[in-house]
Amino acid sequence: MTLVVTFIGRTPLTTPGTGSWYQVWTYSVQAGSPAELLPGQRVALALPADADVRDPALYPGVPALAGCFLEQDDGLSRLYVGRQVAGVGAQTVSFVAPRAQDDREVMLVTQPQPGRPWTVRPYATSSGGSADNVHPMPAPAASPSAQQGRPVTDFAGAFPYASELFGVYQPLPGWLGYGAASRLGAALGADLDRSLFSGEGAGQLTVGEGALAPLALPAPPTEGILSPVGLVNLFREYFFEFDTFLGTPVGHLWLSPGGTVEVVETATRRTLVEQTAEQSEQSTRKTEESLTDQTDVADAVKESNANETSLGVQANAGASYVGIVHADVSTSYSTKNTTNTSSEETHKHSRTQSSKATSEITRNFKTTFKTVTETTDTSSRRYVVQNTTDKLVNYELRRKMRKVGIQLQHIGTQMSWQVFVGDPGRSLGLGELAHVVPAPDLTSIKKPVKPDPLTLARTTYSDNYPIQQSPDSSNAPHNDKDWVLEPGWDRLWHGEEDEYIVAHFEYTAIPPGPGYRLSTAPENRITKVSATTSSGQVAKFLATYEVVDAASGRFRINCTNVHFGGGPYIAFTLSLVWDPPAADPADAAYQEELAEYGKAVAKVQRDAYAGAVRDRLGLVSGVKQRSSEDLRKEERHSVFIHLIDGLDLFHGTRSHLSAELIRQMFDVDSMLYFVAPDYWRPDTTPPPHGTTADSRGRYPVPAHDWDSASTDPLDGDTVLSRYAHTAGSNPPHATASTGAADLEYRVNYLITEDTPPAPVGSSLGWLIQSDGDERRNEFLNAAWVKAVLPIRPGHELEALGWLSGAGVEGEGALAKPYTWQPGDPPEYRDNTIGGVLELLAAELQAKNTDIANTLASEQVFETGFDPLEGGFRPAEPYQVFDQWVEVLPTDQVVAVEVAYDPRTGRQL
Repeated sequence: MTLVVTFIGRTPLTTPGTGSWYQVWTYSVQAGSPAELLPGQRVALALPADADVRDPALYPGVPALAGCFLEQDDGLSRLYVGRQVAGVGAQTVSFVAPRAQDDREVMLVTQPQPGRPWTVRPYATSSGGSADNVHPMPAPAASPSAQQGRPVTDFAGAFPYASELFGVYQPLPGWLGYGAASRLGAALGADLDRSLFSGEGAGQLTVGEGALAPLALPAPPTEGILSPVGLVNLFREYFFEFDTFLGTPVGHLWLSPGGTVEVVETATRRTLVEQTAEQSEQSTRKTEESLTDQTDVADAVKESNANETSLGVQANAGASYVGIVHADVSTSYSTKNTTNTSSEETHKHSRTQSSKATSEITRNFKTTFKTVTETTDTSSRRYVVQNTTDKLVNYELRRKMRKVGIQLQHIGTQMSWQVFVGDPGRSLGLGELAHVVPAPDLTSIKKPVKPDPLTLARTTYSDNYPIQQSPDSSNAPHNDKDWVLEPGWDRLWHGEEDEYIVAHFEYTAIPPGPGYRLSTAPENRITKVSATTSSGQVAKFLATYEVVDAASGRFRINCTNVHFGGGPYIAFTLSLVWDPPAADPADAAYQEELAEYGKAVAKVQRDAYAGAVRDRLGLVSGVKQRSSEDLRKEERHSVFIHLIDGLDLFHGTRSHLSAELIRQMFDVDSMLYFVAPDYWRPDTTPPPHGTTADSRGRYPVPAHDWDSASTDPLDGDTVLSRYAHTAGSNPPHATASTGAADLEYRVNYLITEDTPPAPVGSSLGWLIQSDGDERRNEFLNAAWVKAVLPIRPGHELEALGWLSGAGVEGEGALAKPYTWQPGDPPEYRDNTIGGVLELLAAELQAKNTDIANTLASEQVFETGFDPLEGGFRPAEPYQVFDQWVEVLPTDQVVAVEVAYDPRTGRQL
């Protein structure tokens, strides 16, 4: 008799939270005789180890799994799912696995008791069938080592949740246009006349020969940049939401029987400004920007296109922007060849871009967990995990992942006009930071008081005029007589001979201040205030006053009539007038004090200035950038304005007519332009002068006083934005005697330890717009940009004829033979460049006006996701040609119960 194993089928697993992905697989093992399966014996199916089989013990509430087990052999090559034989008759073996099914090699094994070796038993898959050790049977399909959701074929018909336009621009060489050729000629010192590019002989023009001899360059060939036409192949990138799955573990916790663990999740997302938002589950999210601030690959790709410096940009009808990659020159005019080349360029750029965005988003999420045991707070809404069983339970904390599908589709080809525009940023204004710095606080510094201006000083002088016998008198004087000046003598007498007194005395008054002198001016003469006798009675006292020494204050009283009233003297008081000194001694002291005050104020002002500089740098670097859409709109307007002015179709009198004429044939709203490193202005000043002490870059930095003897490094500095004056630094061969003329001068910019890195171009002295992005700064400093205007569908032939007119690009080299390339249509062979361009324009005009092609480019929005076999195929017009899958993390973490083999330590 033979054992028979039969696959019964799969039924959905009804355990809450498992979904329809996992199902219960059931098999029947029927013994041919009772001796083949003995009660108490263990019987199992040996499945391949790559099957994702779940332990039945994890689902105690599923009756079909009662008594079943899952084990793995020591060699990790087989999984054993089985049960212990109970009674006689058929034995049912059930387990849980994903619903994906395949024919796998399955063995039947038995075991006398746990821990003993398994024995392989021959079996048949049907009654009467042949017995063998191994049979192919329906079993769980092999699962990848890291489960990443269902295959993409399961999502056929899913509609895209986002899309992004993308393109590749390729110049078509051969045609020598006047616009680019004249610009190149001007750069090489040759003035090319417009008449050369029209009329007889224009069709045979050759670069480097004849009138175009000045345009000859050693290498590389210039035909690519001199051609006024090119092709833009447009592609659409679709984003599809596939399923979600649990990623690799980000944490682990275990609970003892009856234990409770509170899990507090802190999810960190990096953005520029640190923000904290606490949810009701006590989940704290902190963000700091250094990668991308997007959490979806579609948004990240849009953000990357907006900020990518090597892309041209154009607007579509929805006012969003299309990134255009600039590819190599296409030597073939065939739309098939250019589409294939463009698809390869698009595949490389888009695949790298989305992979980078996904990598940044993956790095954007970082989750940490901390556990708090023995919590008693059961009322709060937190992550509380409780073990109500009598066994030790392990949980893995796994991040929930998203699977996003991406497809690329070619949606059309447009012929375009390529034109160079010089100095496009000249007409764009800049934002000026409104920052008023408050005056420094000087209240702590005492300002010296300036002395009042010196004026005439008036003082009084009091003293005694004594009665004194004259040397030539023989009698003592009487003090009760009326003494008068004796005529002809310098003495006083009272009419009697031999009795005389002294008529004059000298006195010295103390000056009111240093340098004061007694005034000798008639209007400032000395006057008597009062005169009394020794007894206090008003005395008769007449005299004149004479200044003897003005500097010392010495003067003389010449008495002419006096009466002492019987006393020995006359007490008098005089009024003196003093002239001020020519220089005030107090002013010198004031000047010294004022100088010290100035030093103290300068120190405070310098500290305030340094603080203001740091504050302003912080404010400037913290200015929010304007939206990239608004900045690109302004740049496109500036390019179009310069383009109209450069054409001058109506001799400057009807520029609005020029604009309308161009808009009639060209899709100006979809105009794109390239500001690539090749076109950046490399120097701060034109060569050969280089950077000198007077260099300013393009930013209006004020002049610096290079002759100042001040040792203060901030002396003379100012801050309008990030930039300071040009500064000198020692050259490599510097010595102690190196003079200022030998220094290396650079336009420097200011930084602090808190400011973010300076914008690109700061070391080059670029003009920097504080609220602009990197592309705006490149645009402002570009010597020129290359603008590309797509021709409106249906106007290709009309636009081509207009461009070849004498007033626009001309007919340069259009009559020369076209070099046929493999893959080109047969009608291109033995044709001219102009003829092939006309054939190409007619082909594009027919395709771009065919409604069937328009509907084909929109088919994804009608039929949804169509899996692309192989992931990539050469691009055919209007077809999906590229497909890949990106895996994105989310900010959600799921606790999953797991079990481990105590012997091997491997997860069961």
